[in-house]
Amino acid sequence: MKFVIVTGLSGSGKSEAMRALEDMGYYCVDNLPPALIVNFAELFFHSNSNIDKVALGIDIRGREFFQELNSALEHLDSANFKFDMIYLDCDDDVLVKRYKMTRRNHPLAANSQISDGIKKERVIMEPLKKYSRMIIDTSNMKPKDLKQEIASIYDEDDGLNSPNITISVVSFGFKYGLPIDADLVFDVRFLPNPYYDLDLRPKTGDSEDVRAFVMNSEVSKTFVEKLFDLYDFLIPQYINEGKQHLVIGIGCTGGRHRSVTIANYSFDYLNGKGYRVVKKHRDAKLD
Repeated sequence: MKFVIVTGLSGSGKSEAMRALEDMGYYCVDNLPPALIVNFAELFFHSNSNIDKVALGIDIRGREFFQELNSALEHLDSANFKFDMIYLDCDDDVLVKRYKMTRRNHPLAANSQISDGIKKERVIMEPLKKYSRMIIDTSNMKPKDLKQEIASIYDEDDGLNSPNITISVVSFGFKYGLPIDADLVFDVRFLPNPYYDLDLRPKTGDSEDVRAFVMNSEVSKTFVEKLFDLYDFLIPQYINEGKQHLVIGIGCTGGRHRSVTIANYSFDYLNGKGYRVVKKHRDAKLD
């Protein structure tokens, strides 16, 4: 029995995540009152139902709602009902843009500004965020990107012979900010920088000549060897600890050259080790 709870900030993509799970054969229920969650779980865990994949979408509308939800989650844990919780996060400015595009107001904004509602919700949601086993930052994701991310985590066919963990390798530029869902962050700004080569500047680390430029250094080669050794040590520890989604951030200044190169190397290495790996170049197309 697979039981997935999807939650997060309003406007961060919960509906898209639920649709992705539904496409994968999950029985999906959205906005179930917290008082019914335990009964809902018991219905599938203890009955003779032939439904073995269930997803539950939860929105937070106020503090009382959250207190009831927290109590329900604690009950699920004490009853040994195993479940995954996905928390969708997003930058404030992106959330504001999304609400303006849809011409809707934030559910907690009332007569105030959208940004005020987002701030209130962040305070309410913070304990639930810490409770979640997977945090996905949707700030730079299109709906199809989120769908692919969810599919990579729960696609049984891709993971039949893989360890029970999904690894997301994300390249990014420090000047655009850290990925807020990163578990590990590696700064590669000390590596040779193709930006100062005018022929290479408009390209990205996906180009073979940029890749060759970055790796044509003993420092780069030594770093990659040590990075892979660290992966070999850390990832089994995360698996033993029960972590199901690991986000590795690789950052350089602009997120176009060095970070993309090392992220590609990391993806190829981890994929070759048999892990289920997702790769995303967050800032490669930005100026």
